[in-house]
Formats: sequence, structure tokens, C-alpha cells
Amino acid sequence: MKVSTLTLVAAALVGVSQTAAAETKIGFVNSDRVMREAGPAVRAQQRLEKEFEKRDQELQRMAKDLQGMQEELERNGTTMAETDRRTKERALNDLNRDFQRKQREFREDLNQRRNEELASVLERANRSVKQIAESEKFDIIFQEAVYASPRIDITDKVIKALSESK
Repeated sequence: MKVSTLTLVAAALVGVSQTAAAETKIGFVNSDRVMREAGPAVRAQQRLEKEFEKRDQELQRMAKDLQGMQEELERNGTTMAETDRRTKERALNDLNRDFQRKQREFREDLNQRRNEELASVLERANRSVKQIAESEKFDIIFQEAVYASPRIDITDKVIKALSESK
């Protein structure tokens, strides 16, 4: 008798959960795609590239200078006078230290600015997701998932909403 009661309760619960699942509207947003393709994200990336372009070019020039000095020292180091070789090695070490410091500062500044820009875009994206969720009566929208069916993917809607907003 207990087995049949448990079976009936389990069947009822399965029926209730299936009904609740059928009424639940679920969506998914691919955040990575939004941050790559949405207009504000693309513009933020362009601003960053423009802002850091000169410093990047300076670092590339310094790297070339370092490589040239290193090659010259390797090529002519054995035939140079001891004092000339030491002077060139010291200059190479000084330039290398300066290069590494500037490179580290560049990365830190770039990361800080990227985080600022992306935080702004992410905030706008979250507002767009919330507006879509409210207007289309979604119960839940996921941003991270191992798998999401294209049927529930609203990423294109979010990108479009972001690109249209000012």
C-alpha cells in the first residue's frame, strides 16, 4: 500500500513540476558576445586603442632599440675595448630596466582603463537585459551556462538594444 501512495505522490509532483516549467520563461545572454559585438563595447575598444596608441608605439620603438643594442653587443663585444663593452652593457641594462618599467605601467594603466570602460558597458548591458526581461515577461535570464539552446538565446536582442541606445 505504501509503494502505491508514494508512486501517486511522485507522479503528482512530476506533473506539477512539468506544469510550472511550461509556464516559466527562461532566457540566456552570451556576455562575451555582447562585450565583443555591441556598439558601445566596440566604441570603448576603439577609444582605448586610440588613447594608448602613442605609448604602445613608444614601447615598440624601445623594444627595437633594445634588440639592436643587444645584437650589436653580441656582434662586436669580443672586439671592443673592455671599457666600451661595459659602457654598452650598462646602457643596455638601463634601457632594458626602463623598458620593463614602462611596459608594466602601460599594462597597469591599460587594464585599469579597460576595466572602467567595460564596467560602463556592462552596466548598460545589464539595464538592457532587465528591460527586455520585464517587457517580454522573462522569469529568469542566465548569463553563464554550459549549454543554452538557441531558442532561449536573447543575445542578439541585447546587442541590438545596446547599439540603438545612446
